[in-house]
Amino acid sequence: MGAVMAAEARYEQWERATPENWMRPPEDGWTYDQVRELVLPFDWELLGGKIVVRGAAKWWHNRVRNQLYFRLETVRREPFAVDAEQSVFFDDSNVPRPDVVVFDKTGLDISTVDCIPVEKVVLAIEVVSQGSRSEDRFFKPALYAGAKIDHYWRIERGEDDLPVVHEFWLHREVDCYIPSPEHATHTRKLKTDVPFPIEIDLRSLIEV
Repeated sequence: MGAVMAAEARYEQWERATPENWMRPPEDGWTYDQVRELVLPFDWELLGGKIVVRGAAKWWHNRVRNQLYFRLETVRREPFAVDAEQSVFFDDSNVPRPDVVVFDKTGLDISTVDCIPVEKVVLAIEVVSQGSRSEDRFFKPALYAGAKIDHYWRIERGEDDLPVVHEFWLHREVDCYIPSPEHATHTRKLKTDVPFPIEIDLRSLIEV
């Protein structure tokens, strides 16, 4: 009887994530259903069944993210939509929030959708900050490539604070990102045709 009660207590402990237990996931990790209603006093995302805190970012990071969203939104073409900090559902254990995401909005209802299905995503963008280097350079690219997202941009802070855009495309034979064959790294101007044509003076992203 004691063993049964202990097992039931463990089940109840992990039935859903709460502000008291979110740092102690079950053995197999949290699932999205267990964390979807979790309210914490900071931003977070679900990666590998763990609740990962999104640290406070500097103005540079937020400015670059917001301006990239605005520029992409300005030139987007149907059937694409652009959003910032939008959760994307990969599977029960992985629901990241790319800094900017471009996706096919066909069939999606803005009034009911809480996560963008990963199969709809065509471009994920991460702006690297001091606290997100490992995720943005290693974990997330592997996750995004495994989910067959065709394009990934990693934005780094370069000399004179100018954004540097590393543009990658998915090599589907190996499910791995490789540098864009035409413009692997954009240092002063971003010019690309995917997922739609866009040209940006990168200095303008940090001008205020």
